[in-house]
Amino acid sequence: MIYNFKQLLLFSFLLTACHTGKLNVLADLPKSLKEASAIEKVVNSKLLWTIEDSGNKNNIYGLDVEGNIIRDIDVSNSSNIDWEDLASDNKGNLYIGDFGNNSKNRDDFTIYKISNLSEDKTTAERINFTLPKKANPKDFEAFFILNGYFYLFSKENKSTMVFKVPNTIGKHTAKMVTEYKLKGKRCKITSADVSDDGKTIILLNHDKLWKLSNYKNDAFFEGTIEVLEFNHSSQKEGICFKNNTEIYITDEKSKNEGGNLYEFKLN
Repeated sequence: MIYNFKQLLLFSFLLTACHTGKLNVLADLPKSLKEASAIEKVVNSKLLWTIEDSGNKNNIYGLDVEGNIIRDIDVSNSSNIDWEDLASDNKGNLYIGDFGNNSKNRDDFTIYKISNLSEDKTTAERINFTLPKKANPKDFEAFFILNGYFYLFSKENKSTMVFKVPNTIGKHTAKMVTEYKLKGKRCKITSADVSDDGKTIILLNHDKLWKLSNYKNDAFFEGTIEVLEFNHSSQKEGICFKNNTEIYITDEKSKNEGGNLYEFKLN
């Protein structure tokens, strides 16, 4: 078979575009979402929800699996200081983690609770928290809900610190749960999720994830820890369970790479 020059260029482009390792590309994210920093699946919603981080609108976006924005909701009584991750509960409430702290100068953090995902404009309830007095300022990009608590993982080079905050409207002081040093290079945690049955936790990094299982209560790192490599590196900022064996991942667009919705098999 003889190919012309344009066909060869197309094949070359496709080969380059498919270098995503073990990740299956489901869709391109809309160009209007410059810094998608989370992905979350919510009970009773067919959409996947995302946000943008600091410097962007205080909006939440509902996407279909083809990457189209179906819902664009203004959270009118909120401010996007540094939105980093999303979580949800079994009642269909969505939670925005406004706890990014790159400059380490924040001492008060907010989690916004969104109960209405059907209108173009909504309001949020607030869960505010500070860190314990002996804890130095931390940067957070990852959290989930388990047994009535938010669990937050600090974004650190050497070890992550885990704090928990009650899922109750009002002001709280976070409680430190543990500190753990993950093995290997690139150990900053950029997003997290827990399976619906509470038995499996996934922690995201730019080129891999950690799968935690067989733990008891909130001793998450005392069970089984598996490192699952993607064979692909990009600024991955969002992760959530699709089901017990598959997950969704998003990354931010940088030059000609990223800005995608991926699927990844855990087993």
